[in-house]
Amino acid sequence: MKKLIAVAVVAMMILGTSVSANEWNKIRIGVEGAYPPFSKVEKDGTLVGFDIDIAMALCEEIGAECVLVPQDWDGIIPALLARKYDAIIASMSITEERKKKVAFSGKYYNTPAKFARKKGSGITISKAGMKGKKVGVQRATTHDNFITAEFG
Repeated sequence: MKKLIAVAVVAMMILGTSVSANEWNKIRIGVEGAYPPFSKVEKDGTLVGFDIDIAMALCEEIGAECVLVPQDWDGIIPALLARKYDAIIASMSITEERKKKVAFSGKYYNTPAKFARKKGSGITISKAGMKGKKVGVQRATTHDNFITAEFG
């Protein structure tokens, strides 16, 4: 699995540039750093988390130096397009809008949306069942977009 991910990421980077595969001895990877447990900045400034582990494993697998470049979420794609780094590893959902701007490798994990409600509440997950209910969701995310589109 690790080799498949490494190949997919390297292929994605090579397709977006004229550099040949054997010239990738240093890879700059854009990470967000503010989305635990996927990425966060420790008090000493060290980046840690699942996305960071994936990035480091990829670089190790292909024998490249990994340079992690922290970037605010809102600027993560624009900074890639401006070539501030070579790839993004940041728990990013693949959407049609994003695919118009950047190439994606295959998913390396999946986080389906789920609803939680108090047992016995009688709330049904439907447009009628959700009418007038308050829903907790992280704003400006694909899950927020889904809730807004499906339930208003």
